Amino acid sequence: MQARARALAAEFPLTKGKYRVEAGFGAAGLASTLPLRLECFRAGQGEDRDGFDADCLHLSLHERESGQIVACFRGMLLQADQIGQSYSAQSYNLAPLAQFGAPVLELGRFALHPKWHDPDILRLAWAAITRLVDAAGVGLLFGCTSFLGAEEARHRAALALLAARHIGPQDWLPKPLAVEQVRFAEGRSDQVLDLRAGLAQMPLLLRSYLTLGGWVSDHAVLDRDLDTLHVFTAVEIASIPPARARALREIARSGD
Repeated sequence: MQARARALAAEFPLTKGKYRVEAGFGAAGLASTLPLRLECFRAGQGEDRDGFDADCLHLSLHERESGQIVACFRGMLLQADQIGQSYSAQSYNLAPLAQFGAPVLELGRFALHPKWHDPDILRLAWAAITRLVDAAGVGLLFGCTSFLGAEEARHRAALALLAARHIGPQDWLPKPLAVEQVRFAEGRSDQVLDLRAGLAQMPLLLRSYLTLGGWVSDHAVLDRDLDTLHVFTAVEIASIPPARARALREIARSGD
């Protein structure tokens, strides 16, 4: 699959309006994304790279006039039975998804520039992902979606909302693996949902996954290294609302 993933870089650039998406495999694509990753995940301190970067396609979104990078993420293309080799598999037992039966794409290190809030940025990012999905025949998108702050109390309303409405199908749910985890789907059946607070606490990227029909694990994991709490998140391509899929494919196929 690595050769196929490398070839996917040829599907880019993708341009639309003010923005342009560029892609590169491994070290060739990594360099341009590292500064924004470092700013978003480690507050500009140290370094943000790992052993998975070499096997990933790295995508960066730029404002066309200035060249400013406004978002970036990486994607690892795998066969379903290789899902145990993913970054997410360090924190979640993904054995149930090894039987998914179609190529899968792990999305990670999704960073949005803190000074850029144009909704077209995330919209174009999803169009770029759609181009990858269609080119590689991907059936499942997955990854770890992070909440800032490695403590449950800070995110309680959002976790209650996830537990009530967005837990994934039992047949596909990851099993617990990490030592530090929060079983947020337990003991909340009688909790009164605060929808406004739950949505306010929920990361923009996670809300975007959910609007595509995505689902989450029944537990979260505390990441002390990045000071985050994250949930396993998945989107089955066949479950994306048809109107949303058509709109994304229109952008993905045409661009400007």
